[in-house]
Parts: sequence; structure tokens; C-alpha cells
Amino acid sequence: MALVEDEKEDGEYAGRHRVLLYCAGGAGLVDREDVVAAATTIVNAKVFDGTMSRDWTSVRFVDGLVTECSAASAAHEGDEVIDAAGGTVLPGLIDAHVHLVPGALAQSLTFGVTTVLDMFSKPDVVAKAKEQASSRPDVADVRSSGVGATAPGGHPSIIYAPFPTLTAADQAERFVAERIADGSDYLKIFSGTGGLWPSLNLDTITALVTAAHARGLVVVAHVSSTAGVEQVVSAGVDVLAHVPADAELHKALVDRIAEAGIVICPTLTTIENTLGEAGGAAVAGDPRLAEVLGDAWARRLTSGVSGPRGRAMSPYSRAEDNVRRLADAGVTLLAGADAPNPGTVFGASLHRELELLVRCGISPAQALTAATTQPARVFGLADRGRVAAGQRADLVLVSGDPLTDITTTRSIERIWRAGTACDRKAFVASPAEAEQLDAFDAQVARAVAAVRGRRIDFDPTS
Repeated sequence: MALVEDEKEDGEYAGRHRVLLYCAGGAGLVDREDVVAAATTIVNAKVFDGTMSRDWTSVRFVDGLVTECSAASAAHEGDEVIDAAGGTVLPGLIDAHVHLVPGALAQSLTFGVTTVLDMFSKPDVVAKAKEQASSRPDVADVRSSGVGATAPGGHPSIIYAPFPTLTAADQAERFVAERIADGSDYLKIFSGTGGLWPSLNLDTITALVTAAHARGLVVVAHVSSTAGVEQVVSAGVDVLAHVPADAELHKALVDRIAEAGIVICPTLTTIENTLGEAGGAAVAGDPRLAEVLGDAWARRLTSGVSGPRGRAMSPYSRAEDNVRRLADAGVTLLAGADAPNPGTVFGASLHRELELLVRCGISPAQALTAATTQPARVFGLADRGRVAAGQRADLVLVSGDPLTDITTTRSIERIWRAGTACDRKAFVASPAEAEQLDAFDAQVARAVAAVRGRRIDFDPTS
């Protein structure tokens, strides 16, 4: 229950209260003082708390925070009461790999993604996105790596140039300090892209990891080959972005990853499109997603992903096999779509990622954890990723039970971002935003063409 002690001033209520937050069977008490706000209570629900299904049927939240979770109705007099009608309450989803473009935050929230983790954008883009997220309740929250560390001419310079690069290990501390000054929340490092582009050597990557860890930053490494995985694992990174499909991850390497506690964000939804599968079309063809996609985003799901499969093209099935090996070894997985790469869009493609993770053999509960509790833990977002007292009221209500059918996450009934109900609608770009989106698409297309020109087994991911 939530015990409220109102404070009086000159015989009248002062409009402030102390709230003791209690989650039944869960998180204990939190004492806070805040402005009185209207409360919302969800009833007749199933509740997945970020790790498991609970015996709760009701969740109450006030002023952006969950205050009560209980088996009986938690509604107080005067609450707005939402009847879930047997649907499931989930923590707001966290997409652990995106790249910022106009509309990214609005489109993400439309599909229940309340937080996105950007894995490369320039400082001005990041600053604008963070300002938007802090001032508007109708867009997702955002954290960012800012500019990633790569060699001159290395990936992804063909998309984002110009930006700062490194040539030697003794530049690592300065590079990390500059990223912190730019507002980066963690560090992104690029290993070689299959030998196609200039890349950082092991000494420089190790120096970057050391410098970042000394400043308290999580280090994410882009990999596109098993050799790249070997390199960054040796350097001591925290998170691997993408799962390679060029070869089988051998047991010794998988065991090293597991023993080191390294986390993997496979981005299967981008890899399947990269390797010629029709993942984008599958998203566009699901009416639960398509109804609020909007025509412009729907076109992006099927554009730029076709083309002949060359003899050297890796089979997509190998990527899923590698994820299966990692999961079987106990490696923590994160869900990230890598939008807006060809065949992906913000928000909707994360639901495809959940489906693909389950196809790799993990349970629906584990897939949901990969999009809620785990990214919050790995990236230090202690206030979200769970349904519990004192947590942000980032919540999604879906009809049905995603623990029995993971695609039920697409049947969204309601979304709350920090307690504010969200109006689901497709993002419509202004003329200036549309121009920026078209320019980004053109840059990605040039990158894909350039890599295809060198080797058919291309990697447009970043």
C-alpha cells in the first residue's frame, strides 16, 4: 500500500505530502516528498516485473513513480482506474542499440520503447535529442555514446564524417575525456569491419577501455567478425554490439565471454536484413505494428534491403546459431534493433528483435528481460527497467500474455512514460526533418554500396 501523510499549513493543506512507497512482496519502503499529483491505478492485470511474472493484478503510480503493486486492487478514491481486462503490464521497453535521426524518439515511444540507447551520433544531434527528451513527455528518453572511437577512414566514417578519430594508444585518454565533455554516457569502440576498412589496433582499443573504465564508463564494442570478437574480448570491453555471422563462435571464445561477464546485443533484426532475409517485410506485414507505422516508415522497412545473395554471403542462420551458443553458456543478452539501418524502424523493429531472440531458444521472459531489466542494469539506469515501488512509471499494457507468445508485445493497449499516458500515433516528419532523413538514408546507401563493392558479405551496421 501507499501511506500518504499530508502536511497542513495555517489550517489548510500545503499541497505537499510524504509518500511511503511499498511494493507487496518486493522492494521495501522509499520515503520522498513531492507535489501532490493525480494517481493512476491499473487493475485486473497480469504483471511482468522485468524478470518474472508476479502474482500482482494491480499497479498504482503517482507523479511519475510506481507507488504500489499488489494482488488486490491498489486503487484509492479519486484514482484514474484502468481495467487491463486480463492484459499484461510490462516495464517500458529499452532499445539497447539505435542511431538518432529526426523522429527516432517519438517513433520509439509509439511502440512502447520508453528509453533508447544511441550507439553513435554527433554531439549536436545528441544534445538536441536529450533536450527533447527532458522537455517533452511524448518522446522516449535517451542515452548516448556520442561519437565512437575508430581509425581515420574507419567504419562508420563513410556515414558520419567528419568526426574525431585516433591513430595511437597514447591518444586514448584525451579521446575519452573529449567524449565525456561532449555529454557521452558510455563509450563506443569500433573493431575492424572484416578487414575492409582501416581499424584500431589492440593496443589502442585496450588503452581506450582502460581510460573509459577509469572514468566510470561502460565500453561497447562494435564487432562484425569472429576475429573482431577475439580482439575486443582481449581488450576487456563490457558489451559487444552485433553477433558475427562469418563463422561459428567456438566454445573456447564463448566460454571466455561468459567468464568475463561480457554482455551481447546481437541486433538480429538488422543482421537478418543485411544477409538477405525479409525481416523488414515481416514487420511491415504485421497489422499490430503497421497500423501506427505511417507510410514513410513502412517504406523504409522494405527499401534498401534487396539484392542478390553472393556466394560469399554468410547465412543468417549462423547468426542465430551463435546467439544460441552464447545463451546456452549463460551470456547476458540485450535487445537492440540498430534502427534505422535498412529494413528497420524505431520501436517496431525491437518487437521483431524479441521474436528473433526467442527463436534462438531463450524463453519469452528472458527476451523481455533483455529489453527491460538487463539494459537498465548494464547501463546504470537504476530508476527503470522494472515494475516496482520507487521505479519510474515507464509502463506498457498489452492485451494477452507475452510470456506464452512473445509477439503479444505488439498488441499494445496503453503506454505511460514517467507516468504520462502516451497518445499512439505515427511520426510525421516536417519538410526539414524529411530532408534530414533522406540524407541519412542516402549516406547509409552509399556505405552499403561501398562495402558491397569490396566484398559481397557486407556489414552496414554501426
